[in-house]
Amino acid sequence: MTTSASAIEVGAPDSGLPVVLERFCSLYNALDKGNLNKLQQVYGEDIEFQDPFGRVHGLDQLTEYMASAYGNVIRCQFRFHEPVIQECWCSLPWVMELQHKRVRGGKPVFVEGISHLEIRDGKVRYHRDYFDAGQLLYENLPVLGRMIRWVKEQAG
Repeated sequence: MTTSASAIEVGAPDSGLPVVLERFCSLYNALDKGNLNKLQQVYGEDIEFQDPFGRVHGLDQLTEYMASAYGNVIRCQFRFHEPVIQECWCSLPWVMELQHKRVRGGKPVFVEGISHLEIRDGKVRYHRDYFDAGQLLYENLPVLGRMIRWVKEQAG
């Protein structure tokens, strides 16, 4: 991901924001249960994090949350797309490729999402992920997945 000429910028962004975004993207493509101490390189102590599965406040709670989330992950990689930046706010679209011991027998699952970030003083202070939890988890469970896919087909 590059945040220079191809990023969409509105207003006057924080001059350190591209550096923090690069660290953020690098972190998430290297993150696993064994290196969660690297979260402090990107996040402030007062981080507010939310995704479809939970909400936490503070770096300690985020570290615990990620330890649980990454506990059975075999591999997790992101393809980040160009961010939209407005002052200290950034929307960063991505596609996640996840291999998890308990999801689809460890076969890759692809999920599209977007991270909404607030970056101040060189750290991420707010991080909310938007993605379809069904696409990530529920649709990939043996019995429940078939039912959810059937319901989606009927609705769509």
